[in-house]
Amino acid sequence: MRTLETKVITVDTVNETKVQVVKFLSEGYSEDNIYVLAYDKDRTNRVAEETNAEKIGIAEEGFGIAIANIFRSRGEQLRAKLKSMGFSESKTEQLETSLEEDKIVVIAWGGTQYDGDNYDSLIHYYPPGMY
Repeated sequence: MRTLETKVITVDTVNETKVQVVKFLSEGYSEDNIYVLAYDKDRTNRVAEETNAEKIGIAEEGFGIAIANIFRSRGEQLRAKLKSMGFSESKTEQLETSLEEDKIVVIAWGGTQYDGDNYDSLIHYYPPGMY
């Protein structure tokens, strides 16, 4: 059962990411439901390791999307990962732009998986009005 709403914030540095991870933990999100994403895969791995956050993987995406991502561009991979967690097409494009600008996306996930054109209309974006 889903008890927490999904929240997403974009930050600039690993230190800001650490602060946000701690904040989400204090709000009741489990370590298993806090994710980080950067445009570069290696940076995503480094940030996840340094902040004890998760990376969006097969468990969240589903096997079919994970396999398809092998053949996709990085932008397409990022959009597919975000869509599988409930982000709408327009929000995934906006977040991808932030990622291309070297931002880090930190997600406190409510836990509901999405597929097709379904998305979570209740995601909270920070800073407000940016997305």
